[in-house]
Amino acid sequence: MTPASPHVFDASLPTFEQDVLLKSKDVPVLLDFWATWCGPCKTLGPVLEKLAAEFNGGFLLAKVDVDKEQQLAGYFQIKSVPTVMLVKGGQIVDGFPGALPEGQLREFLKHHGVEARAAAEEAAPEAAPPADPHEEVVRLRALTLAEPDKDEHRLDLALALLGTGAVAEAEQLLDALPANLAQDDRALRARARLGFAALLKDAPPAPVLEAAIAADPGDLRARHLLGVRLIVAGDAAAAMDQFLEMLRRDRGFEDGLPRKALIDAFRVVEDEDLVGDYRRKMASVLF
Repeated sequence: MTPASPHVFDASLPTFEQDVLLKSKDVPVLLDFWATWCGPCKTLGPVLEKLAAEFNGGFLLAKVDVDKEQQLAGYFQIKSVPTVMLVKGGQIVDGFPGALPEGQLREFLKHHGVEARAAAEEAAPEAAPPADPHEEVVRLRALTLAEPDKDEHRLDLALALLGTGAVAEAEQLLDALPANLAQDDRALRARARLGFAALLKDAPPAPVLEAAIAADPGDLRARHLLGVRLIVAGDAAAAMDQFLEMLRRDRGFEDGLPRKALIDAFRVVEDEDLVGDYRRKMASVLF
């Protein structure tokens, strides 16, 4: 399918976390589960695409062809098409089955605070995107070779490697740091991140974990892995919410894993105010 506007795209399982869950932390994403053989889909789809163009980036429309993306549809337990879900802040907040008329669709978006963006806003200068972690690794490798006596470059390279998932090489660089840099706050945080990253080996993708939690809110193993994925992805608050919920449900789970996960998260998160807030929340649960 050809997208009707820059705000419409086809979603797929390999890129779902990046294209839908992470993007939904900046802008709401409407998931449209559809099929080529579905009559109501042919009515609903064009209206959703029209609204996506009209709202000009107020929300993104992610199209999921259930025949091509059967595994993704299975994760969300799609029983019929069309089915629409609204994702905000990395979470599904609402949805509906069937084809609603345009007026009800507008009310649905308004109810969830989704607003159209002015054309001038889109034309405004955009902030420079963050450096690509792989490009940063290349840059820091060259800098390390050019200035081999500067151990700070090795620490910077280790941190960049963690951002690309090159855990083993990052760990080797951290092990080789001199004592003064090994105790640097950034090095200590990197060590804690290594611990989290190691837990994700063979872990299911985030949508699978979210589906498991939706089916069984008491699945603390799934909550832990989802929290780890969130913190590695940089969403510290959502990660600590998962760990805190584990603590509320069973503080003794796997020899105190909920409390340990929170404490490890405190070592990773650089936002001191956020850490202080969650330390107080943890204390209120424990005491």
